[in-house]
Amino acid sequence: MDPEILRSSFAVVERRAEFAVKYFYSHLFRHHPDVRGLFPLDFPEDMQRQRDRLFAALTHVVARLEDPELPDYLRDLGRDHRKYRAEPDHYAAVGASLIAAFAAVSGSAWNTEAEKAWGEVYGAITNFMLQGAWEAQSAGEPPWWDAEVVARVRHGEDLVVLTLRPPGRLAYSPGQYVSVNTPHLPGIWRPYSLGNAPRPDHTVDLHVSRVEGGVLSTALVRRTREGDVLRLGAPGGGLTLRTPADLPLTLIAAGTGWAPVKALLEQLDAAHEARLFLVARDTSYLYDRSAVERLKARLPRLGVTFITPAPGRPKAQATERLLTALGNRAGWARHDVYLAGPPELVEEIGEALPGLGTPRERIFHDILPPTPGQRGARPLGAAEWLLHRPQPSWHNPSGRVPNA
Repeated sequence: MDPEILRSSFAVVERRAEFAVKYFYSHLFRHHPDVRGLFPLDFPEDMQRQRDRLFAALTHVVARLEDPELPDYLRDLGRDHRKYRAEPDHYAAVGASLIAAFAAVSGSAWNTEAEKAWGEVYGAITNFMLQGAWEAQSAGEPPWWDAEVVARVRHGEDLVVLTLRPPGRLAYSPGQYVSVNTPHLPGIWRPYSLGNAPRPDHTVDLHVSRVEGGVLSTALVRRTREGDVLRLGAPGGGLTLRTPADLPLTLIAAGTGWAPVKALLEQLDAAHEARLFLVARDTSYLYDRSAVERLKARLPRLGVTFITPAPGRPKAQATERLLTALGNRAGWARHDVYLAGPPELVEEIGEALPGLGTPRERIFHDILPPTPGQRGARPLGAAEWLLHRPQPSWHNPSGRVPNA
């Protein structure tokens, strides 16, 4: 494989990303109609998400062709794709249609060298993903876990905490997420962080905020009840604790970003020095305060700061106030920093922290897809895509803020 050929040809394809994805799906479903059921495209938001995920995953691979951690990322991706019932024949069909789409949109920039390079790299991607799927299956890991809803706590109109009981122990680290599906919306999976460290009774918490127009989040918040069964995919993500007890850490959580941060805090012991910033659009969204008080009682070296806009001011002021509060703290060069919340806030704070003294390699978070309408969501128009190219909407397996 020639990395430069792959990168230069992919740059051409990216400029026509919208058309490339439409051609890809048209080609795939025409030549392999049996795979149509693997792609949940019944809702407009799902077509956009599929497009974003496809190109962001490809961007991740192309940007890291020489990265020794890339095979691990691909094996994890294959392990996770079992929830879509992906089989080896499906990978071959997708590869053929992907290369056909690249050739169609590249025009004279496409040649035999580019086709050969993409055939080779896609073959390597497939091998690693199938290896990950095979390893998970051999270890007895199911494609998903059916978990019963055993408790439901509502916070306002649009936020719930669901407590689920899987059939056995779900092997995960505090701070990780799982993909979630409800059986009456087949094929629609969304990532949600687990809101607790592992418990003796194996239950896990999901903190779900309803997104306007979000099919799954609306179902989870407004229709899910105790006794219902949800599907949980394989745990993943890099927002896991890596700070030794003799070093301080800062945790910043906005909205339901409190879920993974709460799980991380539950993992700490009394020796840890930590400071927590909890950010909300207004005071009514500062939910779960009782859990914060319990953590403060158990962790004597934990300092907590609540951040909201001033009464009557726009919610964006919360970010301004957070930046001011961070600027008033010292010792950033010694702190590991863990971020969780809306992608645009995570990006803004992640870019500000190095200016305060935190090395980039000590800033940790997972990148999640922006929801439709948020800043950072990929525009539909090709011209807007060129003018306002977004960050890839995919999970960052390293858990670190990208340098770009």
